[in-house]
Amino acid sequence: MLVYKSNQKRRLKSSVNWTACIPLAAIIGVFWVYAATAQTAAPTPEPLTPDKVQENVAALKVGLDTLWVVIAAFLVFFMNAGFALVESGFCRRKNAVNILTKNLIVFAIATIAYWAIGFGFMYGDSGGNAFIGLKGFFLSGADNSPATLDAYKGDFPGLSWTGVPLEAKFLFQLVFAGTAATIVSGAVAERIKFVAFLIFSFLLVGISYAITGHWIWGGGWLSKLGFFDFAGSTVVHSAGGWAALIGAAILGARHGRYGEDGKNRAIPGHSMSLATLGCLILWLGWFGFNPGSTMAADGRLISHIALTTNMGASAGGIAATIVAWFYLGKPDLSMIVNGILAGLVSVTASCAWITLPSSIIIGAIGGTIVVFAVGFFDNLKIDDPVGATSVHLVCGIWGTLAVGLFAVGQTTDIGGGYILQAGAGPKAGLFFGGGFDQVLAQLIGIASVGGFTVAFSFIAWYVISLITGGIRVEPEEEFKGLDISEHGMEAYSGFGKESE
Repeated sequence: MLVYKSNQKRRLKSSVNWTACIPLAAIIGVFWVYAATAQTAAPTPEPLTPDKVQENVAALKVGLDTLWVVIAAFLVFFMNAGFALVESGFCRRKNAVNILTKNLIVFAIATIAYWAIGFGFMYGDSGGNAFIGLKGFFLSGADNSPATLDAYKGDFPGLSWTGVPLEAKFLFQLVFAGTAATIVSGAVAERIKFVAFLIFSFLLVGISYAITGHWIWGGGWLSKLGFFDFAGSTVVHSAGGWAALIGAAILGARHGRYGEDGKNRAIPGHSMSLATLGCLILWLGWFGFNPGSTMAADGRLISHIALTTNMGASAGGIAATIVAWFYLGKPDLSMIVNGILAGLVSVTASCAWITLPSSIIIGAIGGTIVVFAVGFFDNLKIDDPVGATSVHLVCGIWGTLAVGLFAVGQTTDIGGGYILQAGAGPKAGLFFGGGFDQVLAQLIGIASVGGFTVAFSFIAWYVISLITGGIRVEPEEEFKGLDISEHGMEAYSGFGKESE
């Protein structure tokens, strides 16, 4: 018996030793094949001619530009999270699900609307008219991107200045279009029918935003007039702000917002933590919004724009803090949040064409006027739960006008040794020796975009009201909260909620 066990142990040991040879044999085989392969002569590389070097450099530039554009687009897309948090935080918790749902689905709707018709209206070949694009619907048509300028042959001449593929152009412009629709969400919060908001978002992105965008960025009549808006103080923010203002005015105030005596009755938001986090996310996203509008990996210009953007935000936040402290008696956090956003909106139109000191002045003025704008709309009994009209409309107008006041002009050192080339920007502003020419162009653009968007919004809301039987929820539904009436769920299930 002992002999048998001893033999078993020897056989087991022998088996283990034999098994260990398998990976060793595999390793030898791999290196054997590698050694045999290494003996084969490598193909002779093609000689690098000057033309080949130039071709490789051009391909590398396209790749770097495209990478920067899509990364910037991702940052702007993430701003949807910021808007969702700011809006839900500034509103009551019984409406949190509704607000989050709107901010989530609105980008999906904007994507389809912009792909189907909006991009074609905004950047498609206009066929000689200066009002609207007429080609490129469903992202179809001729295109030889990334060819630029005279070398470009396609149906999207409005974007022929940037050397990236068409898909990258569309993605970046799409996230801007989605931002315009999101602005409306906050102003009409807590009392609009969900389906009415969805329909309006589609119409805004697909038609109104695209048409006025064509005037400015698509080679339309305002661009030929000399109107400039680098990253969208008017194209995105004012356009969305005008639509938001009309929506809020037509809807009317939330129940209990204004007393019978005409006095304002504040309705506090349920989570300033969410609103603050949302503000920080938006601040981060703006580093894609403004610098990304270069649509090219131009390191000097990207760096300058990032700094002017940050300076504007910082000055806006500080100014709003000080003004609110004196005007309201306390450093109101909601005003600080909107002050930072106001500074960002204010500097957006001019961020590429101003000096750092100018960006501080522009942002500080934006942070100041937003505090008074909130009170102004309250006095008009226009109930905007998150201050979207004050931030995006009022400061969008101010930021657009600031181009005519603070632009350094062409062939001018913009700061840090970066010199704008002829034709690369607006004329010098009023405060930089340029007179009123650029101011006048900016005022015409502000008025025309505002007039068109207001008219379109009135018509759109009226038609939607006919289709949906009214755009406002019933009083009982508003009292219970839109989370239950519109979605059948609660954001904070199991927690007690307010009765109003």
